[in-house]
Amino acid sequence: MNQPLAYVHPGAKIAKNVVIEPFTTIHNNVEIGEGTWIGSNVTIMEGARIGKNCSIFPGAVIAAPPQDLKYKGEDTTAEIGDNTTIRECVTINKGTSDRLKTVIGHNCLIMAYSHVAHDCVVGNYCIFSNNTNLAGHITVGDYVVLAGLTAVHQFCTIGSHAFVTGGSLVRKDVPPYVKSAREPLSYVGINSVGLRRRGFTSEKIREIQDIYRILYQKNYNTSQALEIIEGEMEATPERDEIIMAIRNSSRGIMKGYSGNNY
Repeated sequence: MNQPLAYVHPGAKIAKNVVIEPFTTIHNNVEIGEGTWIGSNVTIMEGARIGKNCSIFPGAVIAAPPQDLKYKGEDTTAEIGDNTTIRECVTINKGTSDRLKTVIGHNCLIMAYSHVAHDCVVGNYCIFSNNTNLAGHITVGDYVVLAGLTAVHQFCTIGSHAFVTGGSLVRKDVPPYVKSAREPLSYVGINSVGLRRRGFTSEKIREIQDIYRILYQKNYNTSQALEIIEGEMEATPERDEIIMAIRNSSRGIMKGYSGNNY
Protein backbone atom coordinates (compact mmCIF):
# COMPACT_ATOMS: atom_id res chain seq x y z
CA MET A 1 0.00 0.00 0.00
CA ASN A 2 3.04 2.27 0.00
CA GLN A 3 1.80 4.79 -2.55
CA PRO A 4 3.36 8.25 -2.37
CA LEU A 5 0.81 9.76 -4.76
CA ALA A 6 -2.16 8.78 -2.55
CA TYR A 7 -3.18 10.54 0.66
CA VAL A 8 -4.06 8.37 3.66
CA HIS A 9 -4.98 10.13 6.88
CA PRO A 10 -2.92 8.92 9.85
CA GLY A 11 -6.16 8.07 11.68
CA ALA A 12 -7.31 5.60 9.01
CA LYS A 13 -7.03 1.90 9.89
CA ILE A 14 -5.68 0.06 6.87
CA ALA A 15 -5.21 -3.73 7.14
CA LYS A 16 -2.40 -5.76 5.58
CA ASN A 17 -2.20 -6.35 1.85
CA VAL A 18 -4.45 -3.41 0.95
CA VAL A 19 -3.49 -1.84 -2.39
CA ILE A 20 -4.13 1.89 -2.80
CA GLU A 21 -3.55 3.31 -6.27
CA PRO A 22 -2.33 6.87 -7.05
CA PHE A 23 -4.41 10.00 -6.44
CA THR A 24 -6.78 8.32 -4.01
CA THR A 25 -7.77 10.13 -0.79
CA ILE A 26 -8.64 8.29 2.42
CA HIS A 27 -9.95 10.41 5.29
CA ASN A 28 -9.83 9.98 9.06
CA ASN A 29 -12.03 7.39 10.81
CA VAL A 30 -11.90 4.91 7.95
CA GLU A 31 -11.38 1.15 8.25
CA ILE A 32 -10.36 -1.06 5.31
CA GLY A 33 -10.03 -4.86 5.55
CA GLU A 34 -7.28 -7.15 4.28
CA GLY A 35 -6.79 -7.75 0.59
CA THR A 36 -8.92 -4.85 -0.62
CA TRP A 37 -7.92 -2.97 -3.77
CA ILE A 38 -8.63 0.77 -4.04
CA GLY A 39 -8.29 2.16 -7.55
CA SER A 40 -7.05 5.58 -8.60
CA ASN A 41 -9.01 8.76 -7.85
CA VAL A 42 -11.23 7.14 -5.23
CA THR A 43 -12.41 9.23 -2.27
CA ILE A 44 -13.15 7.40 0.97
CA MET A 45 -14.55 9.76 3.58
CA GLU A 46 -15.03 9.64 7.35
CA GLY A 47 -17.19 6.80 8.57
CA ALA A 48 -16.35 4.28 5.83
CA ARG A 49 -16.08 0.65 6.94
CA ILE A 50 -14.87 -1.52 4.08
CA GLY A 51 -14.49 -5.28 4.43
CA LYS A 52 -11.92 -7.78 3.18
CA ASN A 53 -11.07 -8.49 -0.46
CA CYS A 54 -13.21 -5.69 -1.89
CA SER A 55 -12.49 -3.87 -5.16
CA ILE A 56 -13.30 -0.17 -5.48
CA PHE A 57 -12.81 1.26 -8.95
CA PRO A 58 -11.72 4.76 -10.02
CA GLY A 59 -13.97 7.70 -9.28
CA ALA A 60 -16.01 6.05 -6.53
CA VAL A 61 -16.93 8.14 -3.46
CA ILE A 62 -17.67 6.18 -0.29
CA ALA A 63 -19.24 7.57 2.90
CA ALA A 64 -19.89 11.11 1.71
CA PRO A 65 -22.31 13.03 3.95
CA PRO A 66 -25.98 12.37 3.13
CA GLN A 67 -27.73 14.53 0.56
CA ASP A 68 -30.42 15.20 3.16
CA LEU A 69 -31.17 18.62 4.61
CA LYS A 70 -32.04 16.99 7.95
CA TYR A 71 -28.49 15.70 8.37
CA LYS A 72 -26.68 17.74 11.04
CA GLY A 73 -23.29 16.07 11.08
CA GLU A 74 -24.17 13.04 13.19
CA ASP A 75 -21.48 10.38 13.64
CA THR A 76 -22.65 7.78 11.13
CA THR A 77 -21.11 5.16 8.84
CA ALA A 78 -21.21 3.56 5.41
CA GLU A 79 -20.41 -0.15 5.70
CA ILE A 80 -19.39 -2.45 2.84
CA GLY A 81 -19.14 -6.22 3.36
CA ASP A 82 -16.39 -8.60 2.27
CA ASN A 83 -15.77 -9.50 -1.40
CA THR A 84 -17.92 -6.67 -2.72
CA THR A 85 -17.05 -4.84 -5.94
CA ILE A 86 -17.82 -1.14 -6.37
CA ARG A 87 -17.35 -0.04 -9.96
CA GLU A 88 -16.47 3.32 -11.50
CA CYS A 89 -18.03 6.51 -10.13
CA VAL A 90 -20.38 4.78 -7.70
CA THR A 91 -21.49 6.99 -4.78
CA ILE A 92 -22.49 5.55 -1.41
CA ASN A 93 -23.60 8.04 1.26
CA LYS A 94 -23.36 7.33 4.98
CA GLY A 95 -26.37 7.24 7.27
CA THR A 96 -28.36 9.84 9.18
CA SER A 97 -29.86 9.73 12.65
CA ASP A 98 -32.58 7.40 11.31
CA ARG A 99 -30.50 4.21 10.96
CA LEU A 100 -27.06 5.69 11.69
CA LYS A 101 -25.54 3.70 8.84
CA THR A 102 -25.77 2.73 5.21
CA VAL A 103 -24.98 -0.94 4.59
CA ILE A 104 -23.90 -2.90 1.51
CA GLY A 105 -23.62 -6.63 2.22
CA HIS A 106 -21.06 -9.28 1.29
CA ASN A 107 -20.35 -10.45 -2.28
CA CYS A 108 -22.27 -7.64 -3.98
CA LEU A 109 -21.58 -6.03 -7.35
CA ILE A 110 -22.52 -2.36 -7.66
CA MET A 111 -21.92 -1.31 -11.27
CA ALA A 112 -20.75 2.02 -12.64
CA TYR A 113 -22.51 5.31 -11.85
CA SER A 114 -24.93 3.76 -9.37
CA HIS A 115 -25.96 5.65 -6.25
CA VAL A 116 -26.90 4.28 -2.81
CA ALA A 117 -28.30 7.02 -0.60
CA HIS A 118 -28.28 7.42 3.17
CA ASP A 119 -29.73 4.76 5.49
CA CYS A 120 -30.11 2.11 2.81
CA VAL A 121 -29.55 -1.50 3.89
CA VAL A 122 -28.59 -3.84 1.04
CA GLY A 123 -28.28 -7.59 1.60
CA ASN A 124 -25.69 -10.09 0.37
CA TYR A 125 -25.07 -11.29 -3.22
CA CYS A 126 -26.93 -8.35 -4.77
CA ILE A 127 -26.24 -6.98 -8.26
CA PHE A 128 -27.07 -3.40 -9.21
CA SER A 129 -26.47 -2.73 -12.91
CA ASN A 130 -25.21 0.59 -14.28
CA ASN A 131 -26.98 3.78 -13.20
CA THR A 132 -29.14 2.13 -10.56
CA ASN A 133 -30.31 4.77 -8.09
CA LEU A 134 -31.54 4.11 -4.55
CA ALA A 135 -33.09 6.96 -2.58
CA GLY A 136 -32.81 7.06 1.19
CA HIS A 137 -34.07 4.52 3.75
CA ILE A 138 -34.44 1.62 1.28
CA THR A 139 -34.14 -2.03 2.34
CA VAL A 140 -32.98 -4.63 -0.19
CA GLY A 141 -32.92 -8.36 0.56
CA ASP A 142 -30.31 -10.95 -0.42
CA TYR A 143 -29.76 -12.01 -4.06
CA VAL A 144 -31.65 -9.05 -5.51
CA VAL A 145 -30.87 -7.98 -9.09
CA LEU A 146 -31.71 -4.43 -10.17
CA ALA A 147 -31.13 -3.99 -13.90
CA GLY A 148 -29.69 -0.81 -15.38
CA LEU A 149 -31.35 2.60 -14.95
CA THR A 150 -33.62 1.38 -12.17
CA ALA A 151 -34.72 4.08 -9.71
CA VAL A 152 -36.14 3.16 -6.30
CA HIS A 153 -38.33 5.51 -4.22
CA GLN A 154 -37.33 6.27 -0.64
CA PHE A 155 -38.56 3.91 2.11
CA CYS A 156 -39.27 1.07 -0.35
CA THR A 157 -38.41 -2.56 0.41
CA ILE A 158 -37.31 -5.06 -2.23
CA GLY A 159 -37.60 -8.67 -1.09
CA SER A 160 -34.93 -11.35 -1.39
CA HIS A 161 -34.34 -13.04 -4.78
CA ALA A 162 -36.37 -10.37 -6.61
CA PHE A 163 -35.49 -9.18 -10.10
CA VAL A 164 -36.39 -5.70 -11.37
CA THR A 165 -36.04 -5.14 -15.10
CA GLY A 166 -34.05 -2.25 -16.56
CA GLY A 167 -35.41 1.29 -16.63
CA SER A 168 -37.98 0.60 -13.92
CA LEU A 169 -39.42 3.08 -11.44
CA VAL A 170 -39.96 1.31 -8.11
CA ARG A 171 -42.59 3.28 -6.18
CA LYS A 172 -44.02 0.42 -4.10
CA ASP A 173 -42.50 -2.54 -2.28
CA VAL A 174 -41.43 -5.53 -4.39
CA PRO A 175 -42.18 -8.87 -2.65
CA PRO A 176 -39.61 -11.70 -2.46
CA TYR A 177 -38.89 -14.12 -5.32
CA VAL A 178 -40.65 -12.16 -8.09
CA LYS A 179 -39.80 -10.58 -11.42
CA SER A 180 -41.17 -7.10 -11.98
CA ALA A 181 -41.36 -4.91 -15.06
CA ARG A 182 -43.40 -2.40 -17.08
CA GLU A 183 -44.77 1.01 -16.09
CA PRO A 184 -46.28 1.16 -13.58
CA LEU A 185 -44.16 -1.61 -12.11
CA SER A 186 -46.07 -4.90 -12.14
CA TYR A 187 -45.67 -8.58 -11.34
CA VAL A 188 -44.57 -10.57 -14.40
CA GLY A 189 -43.84 -13.93 -12.76
CA ILE A 190 -41.45 -15.38 -10.25
CA ASN A 191 -37.69 -15.24 -10.67
CA SER A 192 -37.44 -18.92 -11.58
CA VAL A 193 -34.10 -18.61 -13.39
CA GLY A 194 -32.45 -16.98 -10.39
CA LEU A 195 -34.02 -19.46 -7.99
CA ARG A 196 -32.77 -22.46 -9.99
CA ARG A 197 -29.28 -21.00 -10.08
CA ARG A 198 -29.38 -20.80 -6.28
CA GLY A 199 -30.46 -24.39 -5.75
CA PHE A 200 -34.24 -24.10 -5.36
CA THR A 201 -35.98 -27.32 -6.41
CA SER A 202 -38.71 -27.41 -9.06
CA GLU A 203 -41.20 -28.32 -6.33
CA LYS A 204 -40.22 -25.29 -4.25
CA ILE A 205 -40.44 -23.00 -7.30
CA ARG A 206 -43.95 -24.31 -8.07
CA GLU A 207 -44.95 -23.69 -4.46
CA ILE A 208 -43.82 -20.05 -4.66
CA GLN A 209 -45.53 -19.68 -8.03
CA ASP A 210 -48.83 -20.99 -6.60
CA ILE A 211 -48.66 -18.39 -3.81
CA TYR A 212 -48.23 -15.54 -6.27
CA ARG A 213 -51.00 -16.84 -8.54
CA ILE A 214 -53.38 -16.39 -5.60
CA LEU A 215 -51.99 -12.95 -4.87
CA TYR A 216 -51.77 -11.53 -8.40
CA GLN A 217 -53.85 -13.65 -10.81
CA LYS A 218 -57.05 -14.66 -9.01
CA ASN A 219 -58.73 -11.25 -8.66
CA TYR A 220 -58.61 -11.25 -4.88
CA ASN A 221 -57.73 -8.16 -2.92
CA THR A 222 -54.57 -8.40 -0.82
CA SER A 223 -56.37 -9.23 2.44
CA GLN A 224 -58.40 -12.00 0.80
CA ALA A 225 -55.32 -13.43 -0.91
CA LEU A 226 -53.35 -13.53 2.34
CA GLU A 227 -56.22 -15.28 4.10
CA ILE A 228 -56.33 -17.96 1.40
CA ILE A 229 -52.54 -18.36 1.32
CA GLU A 230 -52.42 -18.84 5.09
CA GLY A 231 -55.41 -21.13 5.16
CA GLU A 232 -54.67 -23.35 2.16
CA MET A 233 -50.91 -23.28 1.54
CA GLU A 234 -48.53 -25.40 3.60
CA ALA A 235 -46.47 -23.38 6.08
CA THR A 236 -42.91 -23.09 4.76
CA PRO A 237 -40.13 -20.53 5.28
CA GLU A 238 -40.80 -19.11 1.81
CA ARG A 239 -44.55 -18.82 2.35
CA ASP A 240 -44.04 -17.14 5.71
CA GLU A 241 -41.44 -14.76 4.27
CA ILE A 242 -43.87 -13.67 1.55
CA ILE A 243 -46.71 -13.16 4.02
CA MET A 244 -44.50 -11.20 6.40
CA ALA A 245 -43.16 -8.99 3.60
CA ILE A 246 -46.67 -8.05 2.52
CA ARG A 247 -48.01 -7.51 6.03
CA ASN A 248 -45.02 -5.40 7.06
CA SER A 249 -45.11 -3.21 3.96
CA SER A 250 -45.54 0.43 4.91
CA ARG A 251 -45.81 1.66 1.29
CA GLY A 252 -47.85 -1.27 0.01
CA ILE A 253 -46.72 -3.79 -2.58
CA MET A 254 -46.70 -3.26 -6.32
CA LYS A 255 -50.02 -4.09 -8.00
CA GLY A 256 -50.97 -5.62 -11.31
CA TYR A 257 -50.08 -8.63 -13.41
CA SER A 258 -48.57 -8.20 -16.85
CA GLY A 259 -47.86 -11.76 -17.92
CA ASN A 260 -44.54 -13.55 -17.96
CA ASN A 261 -42.94 -11.78 -20.91
CA TYR A 262 -39.50 -11.09 -19.39
